[in-house]
Amino acid sequence: MNTDSARAAILAQIRARQGRPAALHDMEAADAEVDIGRHVRGPQPTIADRIAGFTTQALALQTSVARVASAQDVPSSVAAYLREQSLPLQGVAWGTLAELPWTQAGLALECRPPRDEDKLGVTGCFCAVAETGSLVLASSPATPSSTHLLPETHVAVVPASRIVPALEDAYALLRAELGELPRALSTVSGPSRTGDIEQTIVLGAHGPYRVHVVIVDGT
Repeated sequence: MNTDSARAAILAQIRARQGRPAALHDMEAADAEVDIGRHVRGPQPTIADRIAGFTTQALALQTSVARVASAQDVPSSVAAYLREQSLPLQGVAWGTLAELPWTQAGLALECRPPRDEDKLGVTGCFCAVAETGSLVLASSPATPSSTHLLPETHVAVVPASRIVPALEDAYALLRAELGELPRALSTVSGPSRTGDIEQTIVLGAHGPYRVHVVIVDGT
């Protein structure tokens, strides 16, 4: 049984226990479409400063944060972070970042999907969420999900203009700009972690050990 048929079977059981027909009738289906299209939001906090809010939440998630004036300053900021942490200066990056002066900053980045030996992945992001300190990344041929999932260190370049207040705003932006969801959509909230073993938090269990964000003011 595939995912769609399994979901249909579960919903049919729920409707049967409610004494309703196994499938939606036309009026119910139309009402559901209208409700989905309204995109009604629940209560949300007021975030006066999106950048400050994002930074506070990101730091709480053990994401380190730097801030630069323009995109041209990103490579030197990334290089400084890697040197401070004694991390490799070579890795992979999204093709959308190929024009930045990485070599001048002493970095050797290849624009391709990562391989097992790659310890550093540098990405952009679709947007970031101030309320949760999360990154939202949409996959495409030029922006593969593996770049932020496989290497031990994930560095994300985040334009300040792409920090939205809440997750609902991120999905509204996706609908407005992409029209439909990409093949893969990732919400990254700090380094990978698990508490499965003796309730002890371990970083890097299912992805990067560390996440570093460079916020770019001039975009």
